[in-house]
Amino acid sequence: MPTRKRSERCILITGTSHTGKSTLARRLSQQLGWKVISTDQLARHPGRPWPQPRLQVAEYYTKLTPQTTFWFLKVHHENMWPQLEGMIGTVAEKGQGLVMEGCALRPELMARLNTPDCLRVCLHDDPAELSARIHWASAYETRPPDIRACIDAFVERSLLDNEAQVEAARAHQIQLIRTTDSEAVDLFCQSVTDAWKVTSATAP
Repeated sequence: MPTRKRSERCILITGTSHTGKSTLARRLSQQLGWKVISTDQLARHPGRPWPQPRLQVAEYYTKLTPQTTFWFLKVHHENMWPQLEGMIGTVAEKGQGLVMEGCALRPELMARLNTPDCLRVCLHDDPAELSARIHWASAYETRPPDIRACIDAFVERSLLDNEAQVEAARAHQIQLIRTTDSEAVDLFCQSVTDAWKVTSATAP
C-alpha cells in the first residue's frame, strides 16, 4: 500500500459489531496521539443482549425479526448522523486530530461528508468468523437458553449489517479491510503513520 499524499486530520472507522473497530481506533490513537470517540458511547440501540439483558432488550431481540431490528438500527444511525457530522466538521475546522469509530458511521452516511481531510475505512469479516467472535465475546456456551436466543438474534442482525456495510462501502469507494487479515490491518496502520511522518517533516 503506497504512502498517502494527503494529510487527513480525521479517521473514521465503521463496520458492524465485533469487527475490531475499537481495537483499530486505539492502535491508531497510540500511533498518532489523537483523541478517540466511539459512537456507541453517544447512543446505543438497544445494546448487546448479554450478560443479562434488560426485559425490554430481551423482548426487542426475541419478538422482532432480524430484518426488523436491522431496519431499526439503520434508522437509529440516520438519526444520529447530524450530531456526528457536526462533531466531524468541528474537528476539521479546528485542525485537530480525531479517530472516530462506530457502527453509526455507515458508509452511505460517511459518503455525504464534504470534508476532504477525513480518511474513511470499513471493517468487515466473513460470516463464520464474525459469528464466532460474537459467541466468544458473549460467552455463548455458558448462557441459558433464553439469553442464547437473544444472542442468536443479535448475530443474525449483525450479519445483515455486515453485508450491507460492505455493499455500501464498495458502492461509495470506501476502503474495506477484513478484520482477520492482520497483514492488511498492519499495512493500513503503517501507511497512516508514514503519511504523518512525511507531513510532519515537510510542515513549515
